[in-house]
Amino acid sequence: MSAHIEVATARLLDMIREFDARAGWAEAGAKSCAEWLSWRVGVDLNAAGERVRVARALPNVPPIRDAFARGELSYSKVRALTRVATAHTEERLLIASTSMTAEQVERLVRAWRRVDRNAEHQQTARRQKSRSLHVYQDEDGMFIVRGRLTPEAGAVLRQALAAACDRLYANARVNDPEDDPPTLGQQQADGLGMIAEVALHRDLDPGAPGARYQVVVHVDAAVLADPDQPGESALEDGAHLSAESSRRLACDASRVVMRHGADGRVTEIGARTRTIPPALRRALNHRDRGCRFPGCGSRFTQGHHIRHWASGGPTTLSNLASLCRRHHRSVHEDGFEVERRPDGELEFRRPDGRVLPMVPARPDVQDAEEHLREQNAGVRLDADTLRPNWCGEPLDVVHAIDVMHPRAIGH
Repeated sequence: MSAHIEVATARLLDMIREFDARAGWAEAGAKSCAEWLSWRVGVDLNAAGERVRVARALPNVPPIRDAFARGELSYSKVRALTRVATAHTEERLLIASTSMTAEQVERLVRAWRRVDRNAEHQQTARRQKSRSLHVYQDEDGMFIVRGRLTPEAGAVLRQALAAACDRLYANARVNDPEDDPPTLGQQQADGLGMIAEVALHRDLDPGAPGARYQVVVHVDAAVLADPDQPGESALEDGAHLSAESSRRLACDASRVVMRHGADGRVTEIGARTRTIPPALRRALNHRDRGCRFPGCGSRFTQGHHIRHWASGGPTTLSNLASLCRRHHRSVHEDGFEVERRPDGELEFRRPDGRVLPMVPARPDVQDAEEHLREQNAGVRLDADTLRPNWCGEPLDVVHAIDVMHPRAIGH
C-alpha cells in the first residue's frame, strides 16, 4: 500500500504542476497554488509549498521523476534530492539514494549543500564591498528600489518580507477572478510597504518625534465623501493619489481638518484626532480577532468603515470591520463589497456581485483504496519496490561527497 501511495503521490505532483502552470488556483480565488492546496485539500501551508516546489523541480530531473513514478523512491527522498539535483548530478544522486534510507539521503543532501556554501565563502569579501541601496522616484511617481545586501542583511530582509507576505497573503483565499493574481514581486512589494509601516509605527529613532516619519495625504472633504467629485487627493510631495486610495487610508488614520480661503490659504487648522479611538480599536480587535475577509484571518489589520465616515457613516463598532492591508485595498479599490446583515454577520461579495463563501464545499470521496489501485494499474509494485538495497552499514558522508560532488572531486 505504501508503494501504491508513492506512485499516486508522483501522479498527484504531476497534476499539481499542471494545475499550477495553468493557474487553476487563481480561477478558484486563491493567490497561489500552495494556498489553494492548504485551503481546499487541508494541507499545512508549508507542506503545500514544498509539494509545489517539488512538482516544479521534477521535470528538470527526469530519472528521479521516473523512479518516483515507478514507486522506487519515496516522496521524502525525492523532496530532499530535488533541493540539490541537477542535470549533471541527478544520475549519481539517484543511484546513491537507492542504497540509502530517507534519513541518510537527508544527511547527504545537507552535506552536499554545505560543500556548495563553502565554495561561496570566497565571495564574501567582494559582497561586503559591493553592498548598496538606492531609493528614488521615477517620472510617473512610482518609487524604484535597487541594491545589493550582504547575505546576513538580505536574509533578515527576506525573512521580514516572508513574514509580511504571510500576514498579507498566506491565509487569504479570495481574489477577483477577473484579474491576474498578484505575482511574487507584487506580494513582496506589498510586504515591504507593511515593513515600512511597522517601522514608522514603532519609530526608527526612539528619541525622535513620531510625526517626523509620518506619511501625509492631502484630500478634499468632497473627494472623501464622493470619489467622483473633483478636488485634491495627493501625497505631501504632490504625487497624485486616487480618491478611493485616500478613502481607504482615511478609514483608519489620524486626521487634521484644515479650512482654506478663496485664495487657497489656510484659515483654520483643527486638532489632530484618531479616526478610530484607542478604546474602540481594542474592542474591535477583541471582537474580530483578525481580518474578517473570507479565508484570511491575518492578525495585522486596519479598521474599515463599512459606510465611510466622510459619507456620514458613524465610527461605531457595528460600522467597523477589521481587514488586513491587502483586503482593505480589495474592498476600496478592487470592487469587492462588504455589508453587515441584520443578524450582525458580515457578508462579502465579489465585484460581480456573487457572495463569497466562508468555507469550501465538501468533495465527493470515492472508495479510496480501490480507486488508488485502479489508477496504479500497470505499475509493477510489490513488497520490495520501496525497500532500499542498504545492508545496514553506517553512511560515510565525507566519502560520499568526495566521490559524488563535482566541486569535491580531486580534492
